[in-house]
Amino acid sequence: IKHQRYQPGDLIIGGITSQLFMPSYSSFLFTENPQEVITDEPIFILKSYQHVLSLVFAVKEINESPQILPNHTLGLHIYESYFNARITYQNTLNLAFTEKKTVLNYKCDTWNNLVAVIGGLDSETSLHMATILGIYKTPQVTYCSFDSFECDKTLGSSLYRMVPNEAYQYAGLLQLLLHFHWKWVGLISTADDKGEKFVRTLEHLFSQNGICTAFTQKIPNSSVYLEMDDMIGHWMDMVALLSSPSVNIYIVNADSRTAMQVLWFLVLDVLRGSKPIEKVWVLTSHWDFSSETFHRGLDIKIFHGALSIAFHWNEVEGFQNFLRILNPSSEGDGYVKMFWQQAFDCLFPDSDDVSDGNKERCTGEEKLETLPGPFFEMSMTSQSYSIYNAVHAVAQSLHSMYSSSTKSKTMVEEDHQGPSKPRAFELHSFLRSISFNNSAGDEVTFNENGESKGGFDIINWITFPNKSFLREKVGKMDPQAPQGSQFSINETLIQWHNRFNQVVPLALCNDNCPPGYSRQIKEGEPFCCYDCKPCPEGKISEKEDMDSCFQCPEDQYPNEDKNGCHPKIITFLSYNEPLGISLAVLSLSLSLTTTVVLGIFLKYNNTPIVQANNRKLTYSLLISLLLCFLCSLLFIGRPERLSCQLRQAAFSIIFTVAVSSVLAKTITVVWAFMTTKPKSKMRKWMGKRFANSVVFLCLFIQASICAAWFCNDSPFPDVDMHSMTGEIILECNEGSTNMFFYTLGYMGFLALVSLVVAYFGRKLPDAFNEARFITFSMLVFCSVWMSFVPTYLSTKGKYMDAVEIFSILASSAGLLGCIFLPKCYVMILRPELNNREQLIRKKVLK
Repeated sequence: IKHQRYQPGDLIIGGITSQLFMPSYSSFLFTENPQEVITDEPIFILKSYQHVLSLVFAVKEINESPQILPNHTLGLHIYESYFNARITYQNTLNLAFTEKKTVLNYKCDTWNNLVAVIGGLDSETSLHMATILGIYKTPQVTYCSFDSFECDKTLGSSLYRMVPNEAYQYAGLLQLLLHFHWKWVGLISTADDKGEKFVRTLEHLFSQNGICTAFTQKIPNSSVYLEMDDMIGHWMDMVALLSSPSVNIYIVNADSRTAMQVLWFLVLDVLRGSKPIEKVWVLTSHWDFSSETFHRGLDIKIFHGALSIAFHWNEVEGFQNFLRILNPSSEGDGYVKMFWQQAFDCLFPDSDDVSDGNKERCTGEEKLETLPGPFFEMSMTSQSYSIYNAVHAVAQSLHSMYSSSTKSKTMVEEDHQGPSKPRAFELHSFLRSISFNNSAGDEVTFNENGESKGGFDIINWITFPNKSFLREKVGKMDPQAPQGSQFSINETLIQWHNRFNQVVPLALCNDNCPPGYSRQIKEGEPFCCYDCKPCPEGKISEKEDMDSCFQCPEDQYPNEDKNGCHPKIITFLSYNEPLGISLAVLSLSLSLTTTVVLGIFLKYNNTPIVQANNRKLTYSLLISLLLCFLCSLLFIGRPERLSCQLRQAAFSIIFTVAVSSVLAKTITVVWAFMTTKPKSKMRKWMGKRFANSVVFLCLFIQASICAAWFCNDSPFPDVDMHSMTGEIILECNEGSTNMFFYTLGYMGFLALVSLVVAYFGRKLPDAFNEARFITFSMLVFCSVWMSFVPTYLSTKGKYMDAVEIFSILASSAGLLGCIFLPKCYVMILRPELNNREQLIRKKVLK
């Protein structure tokens, strides 16, 4: 086998790498034995050569350390997989046997001192290796990511992963998209089972988190194309799809094959002179700028600003110096010359390749640091770091096994000669429980599933015109961290593609619905595509892209734009506002006027005009009117339980006294003229007792109504949060609204009776006949309270109290003005008319 690397040692660590790609393989016709050697010159994936060097460096570091395996030396034996299952199986068997021919399940003392195997690059190669190594219980430490279910399908008990479970990588991709609010993305994967699993898993996660896939592009393996034209045509269709302006984010399952093909069709697109694809590439952990020799002219600036999930790594001290002294004539290394020739585009004098005589001769003095980043890097990559840790994990486990007194006896050969040879399966118990800090300070340990407990780094790829690039760590994904802090990212460190002017790119099917709107799904479109519908009245949406609008808390109300809530103000009819002050001043003014009128009547108490119509009823009416004006003040101020009950009781009782007094005066006047005979029996009933009885009876009925009202459902202070937008109304709840209108209706009934009686007595002959004045006053009273009912029911908040106060004042003022002001006019301005002679003269004249 031409391409391998061997270094002798007491204990051998094997390796299967994937760095050579065969452009074609011979077909097997089953008519002759297949060839056992590879005849075609393979294509070197130059970046992958660092995997071999990191393994060699780790072995060298361990052999030079007196703390690890001081009495033993580590050797290595590395074979190539060629990305081919048949060759992978063959070379895995070659690791276990020293003879050229392998005889399965037959031990004839031809076994190597193989203690563990490192590899492979992808899950397919690793599983092919595990199929063989699992039979012999040989520990295998791989540096590729796949889930535990895949391992369980093989002999997974011998398989250890130096990287976390693939499910964490999916979670990291999801968190990355959610962090930047990217909801409209494209998926690119290989057209195989692995690619199908990648797409299926992500689409399931996306649908649960509100993310849609704009398209899913699967890249077939080049072997499926019958003609080169078919392959190029497919790639051109793919380029056209990726150039779509509606999608800015592409998620690529970037294993080595996918990355290779993506680079190929980008080369073809550049050759066609097409406009560069300026997007954001989000890449999985296997991504690297690993160009083939054919890609020397490829401009990698298309990937500037790309983001990728990478296995956590740190720079290992001494590794770059190790690379600087690399000698292309190293013994036992079957890779280095091919790498050197393809990397530096030269030929060694003894090379078998004579196809291109124009190439320069390789001197061996070329410097690795002069190679562009896509060909080779001096810094250790994340996969090389995993290989480095894998070798140290095996070495630490061997050291623990040799240090164990219980194991020392079993590791001595039967002839007691030579160094002790461990049996590979005995290493498992030590490897499972291994835990140490490597030279970079990172902890290396496995969980119960044989997976590394490490995390992922979020990498921002920054490219430069000279085709070099920089990996910038901008975040991390730590599965071991507490819930809620597993994902972190620093946006300020990220450099985006120049097209986006250092602004976070948008990835939406349509523009976000602004606050004040809600999303409305479009028929026949993915759920990420929607229309924006304004929030209905009374509801808001305070964030972008809300599924529905919602109501503000009871103590808040929507603003004009329906994107936020303002605190409601507490309102009630207060003495501190103009309306309350105006009504209070008006009430006090009318109260003062009534007091003045009462004083005038008291001053002229013995005059005919005062005596003519029952002085006690007159004083009763004036006092009740005075109290009516004053009781309106109970409606102003913060509602309390006492004030709520007192104001309705006072209003009902006092007004009933006033109206019943008017009714008694009216009946007295009319009845007096109906019983003109001096000795009429009916005149006996028209005295003071009758008037008092009318007032008392009316008052008793109203008091009974109020008592029933207060006993069953009395008024109480209440808070109304819904009637007025932006206001919390402190009000007096009437309790039983029916009882309130019963009291009001009863007063209206009394007023209506007074109006009817007064109307019929308005023309009775009397100088001081009050019937006509009572008629006008009752007309005013009834008009006020008839208009009060619809007005009161149509207003809200403090204005309801204002309407009731105004009705009390207006109706009371109507009674005061219509009944008493004419009499005051006579008593003060026309005193000559206020005498008995004038009364008699008027009667004679009439």
